[in-house]
Amino acid sequence: MEKLLPIIICLVISCCMGDVQTAEKVKLKVLHAGSLTEPMKELEKIFEERNPEVDVQLEAAGSAKTIRKVTELDREADVVASADYSLIPHMMYPKYANWTIRFASNQIVIAYLDDSKYSNEINQDNWYEILRRGDVKFGFSNPNDDPCGYRSQMVIQLAELYYNDSSIYDDLVASNSNLKFVEKDGNYILEMPESENINPNTEKLMIRSMEVELIYGIEEGEIDYYFIYRSVAKQHNHKFVELPDEIDLSNESFSDKYSKIKVILANGKEVSAKPIIYGITIPKNAPNKEYAEKFVKLVVSKEGREVFEKLGQPPVKAFADFPENLPESLKDI
Repeated sequence: MEKLLPIIICLVISCCMGDVQTAEKVKLKVLHAGSLTEPMKELEKIFEERNPEVDVQLEAAGSAKTIRKVTELDREADVVASADYSLIPHMMYPKYANWTIRFASNQIVIAYLDDSKYSNEINQDNWYEILRRGDVKFGFSNPNDDPCGYRSQMVIQLAELYYNDSSIYDDLVASNSNLKFVEKDGNYILEMPESENINPNTEKLMIRSMEVELIYGIEEGEIDYYFIYRSVAKQHNHKFVELPDEIDLSNESFSDKYSKIKVILANGKEVSAKPIIYGITIPKNAPNKEYAEKFVKLVVSKEGREVFEKLGQPPVKAFADFPENLPESLKDI
């Protein structure tokens, strides 16, 4: 027993030291859009390998819901990344943040599986006719919570103009929910009701808070199609219909046409259709600003850009709103 005693003591000390080391790790809280889930996981691995004293804690939700965690629920966060860069200034300036870096793009597609109804027929020219069919069920995320949700509404409304069919949105969405666009002075405006009052016809529509929640629905056969970012469809090996540039919110050349479509969220914030650009910031009350700056720097670095490119999400040249407010360590980007 005397011979074993030193060994036991060493093991106890070792275990205690391990617990202390784990307990002392810096917790870097990164709140992000659901569509950033896969690239953020890759960036988490890279960051933790280089900073073993840090535990990156990722939390995904719809972008508007993500930001409300900080602005309405008083949650502390070190980094906030949104699928719509403009939500950061609209919802966080000036109290919670004062700069945004734009870093990636995307486009809206219609994703499906081989066993989705009429999957062998659907294409860029007839997708809305397929979705009109009575036995087809499709989904999109909640516009009040998630940019992919309001962008899906914009795409469907833009389709009316592109295909010269004024009943596409009415047939697909308005007749199956309390969502309806109204034309005013050449613009098309959707005023969102509170989420509990959307009242979707669940025989036709599936609406979830976050776009990635629809993945479960399609993989379980609960829906046939869903509106999603191209990167997410690619990451999950789903087939998808690429829509014309004029409606998929990917092409800056059509910014003027996009801008005719507007959605007023239930919280009163108005968003106009525009090319999809992601944004990232560090809240003013971030507990770990030094590591947060390092994480943001990784996101917009050459290595970070390669991660996004690999996962089907084209990076864009980093561009800062209010660059004079950037932390010193980020001003060189």
